[in-house]
Formats: sequence, structure tokens, C-alpha cells
Amino acid sequence: MEDSFLAGIIPLSSDKVLQDKYVTFAVMVAHKHIVNPKQPPNEVSPDTLVTALVDFTDSTPKPQEEIRISGHVSWVGNSSLEVVVWLELRMHGTWNPVTRALFLLAARDSNNSKSTVVNAIQPANDREIQILSGGKDRKQRWVKLQQKHVLKVIPDSEEQKIIHDIFLRTVNNEISQRNRVLPPGCVWMNSASISNVVLSHPEERNMHNTVFGGFIMAQAEESSWVLGYMFSKHRPTLKSISDIQFQRPIAVSSLIQMHTQVIYTQINYIQILVQVETYNPITEKNDSTNAFHFTYQVPEMVNEVFPMTYHEAMMYIDGRRHFQDVMKKSPGIFPNKL
Repeated sequence: MEDSFLAGIIPLSSDKVLQDKYVTFAVMVAHKHIVNPKQPPNEVSPDTLVTALVDFTDSTPKPQEEIRISGHVSWVGNSSLEVVVWLELRMHGTWNPVTRALFLLAARDSNNSKSTVVNAIQPANDREIQILSGGKDRKQRWVKLQQKHVLKVIPDSEEQKIIHDIFLRTVNNEISQRNRVLPPGCVWMNSASISNVVLSHPEERNMHNTVFGGFIMAQAEESSWVLGYMFSKHRPTLKSISDIQFQRPIAVSSLIQMHTQVIYTQINYIQILVQVETYNPITEKNDSTNAFHFTYQVPEMVNEVFPMTYHEAMMYIDGRRHFQDVMKKSPGIFPNKL
């Protein structure tokens, strides 16, 4: 793992141009791991790396000060690599942790047409054995979380009871069920949403000539934060961005629709889903490309969000599952520094 370790300083306070440069750091670490020692130094790598999944935790606002970025490959499969990246902020002469992120990268051939095999990891000590084992556990957790999606697994007895209890709380007449009334301190889910359209430009493209994933992530985070602010009346603090999935690339100059929805709340936490679609004005067709789950915290208790339809009830259950998964994460879910 130490062979792939990479670190650098981002002087954001003095060089604003570099603020947009560090986002490819995880890919640089992965290329450092899979480099062929016989490859000439000026030759382009035959491997293409695409981002499959991103998982953030401990995110906090970042002042424009120097940031130290470091990371290394923490787990390897047949054609996939997990890279852990840390950001630390210099405050009063000391480095303080800002956020940690896990990037799951898929290795493809130069034409991005098929997967390629990547180097295995030989752990050098007990610490690296522990990190490697943690990477395997995280891979299994991601697989289980996808298997638990409401599109694949019907709500269990506890979840069915939760939905039924919500329904009963909105029916104030034992005979008629036509009129549903919100209890105090509750809002309908369909009223806690916003949508917007983003036009991507050539400067947002990546090396594959499609829209850079970091641009989509930034737009989705901004949309979710705005909704969290509108919903809670407080400036929300981002606690987690869980399991960002890149299902398909987005062509440059696409019309990108972002549908942002509060899907679950608990005490002073807000779970927000951002669904990203491309829209073709000629064919009037939508294609889903990304899904983002954001967990925010605010200083006061927030309203409960209530589903009105079965579709919204499934979004509620899915949001609850993601929230519970975030709350279960201990600091050990991310490997510490080597």
C-alpha cells in the first residue's frame, strides 16, 4: 500500500486555479498502483480508470486555506480498486482533518470497452492486513446495500408497520379514508422538493470527453443543500454523501435535470435524494444517470416528512435504510492513515 501512497499540498489561499485540480487525485493514486515498471516514463498508460462509486464522511465547510491531500489504494479486486483519500486543513499552524472519501474505480482498456486486470496488493504489515480486510468488508457492505434496495427487496414487517402507522396518523375518520390530514409538525413529501436544469459546457468535460463526475457531484450537493436550507430554515451541515453511483456517462452539452427530494427525517437529521437525468428536447426522453444520497444535520428538530403515495412510501423506506446505514458507520469504516 505504501507504494501507492501519494500526498501534496493544495495552496488554495494563494492559487485559486488549483481549487479545481485536486479532484482527480484518486485516479492519480490508482495509476501509481497499477503502473507497469517496464513502461517508458513518457508513455500514456494503457489503462483507463472510471469512477464507479464515491462515499464521503465527516464533511464540513472548508475555509480557503491550504489543504493537504493524501491517499493510497486500500483494496483491490480483479479489475476494481478502492482508493482512500484524506483532506486536512491548516488551522493555526496545525493540520486538522476535514473529510475522508472512498473512491471505487473500475479499470478499463484504452478504448473503455472491457475491464482489465489490476495489480494485487501484498500487505506489508499487520496494519495493512487490517486495512485490506476493511476494504473487503466495505465492498460486501456496498453489495448488500444495493441488494436491499426497494426495487429488489420488499419492505420487511417492521417497515410495513412504519408505513401503516404513518397512514393511520393521517386518517382522522374511522369510516372514511378519502381525506388524509397531516398531524402537527409534519409535511407531505411532495411539498419538500425542488428541480432544476443544468447545461454542461465543454470546460466540464473529462479525459473521456464526457461530463466530469465532479461537476455533477458539485451541482447535486448544491441542490441538496439549498433544499435542506429551505426545508429546515437553518443552514444545514453535511454529514455524509453515501454511495454516489455513476450509472452511465453524460455527453457534453447535455441538458441535465436534477430532482431533489427530502425522503426521510429523524429528529434533527434530513435525508435528501438527488436523482440526475439527462433530457433530450428533440425526443423528449429522460435517461437516469446518477443517484445521490445526502445526510444533513441542523441545530433544531425538523418536521417529519410523510409519503402520500405508495411510490413515495418506497422512497421513504429507501431513505430510512440509507440513513440507518450512515448512522451505523463507525470511524473504523474508513482506514486510518498508514
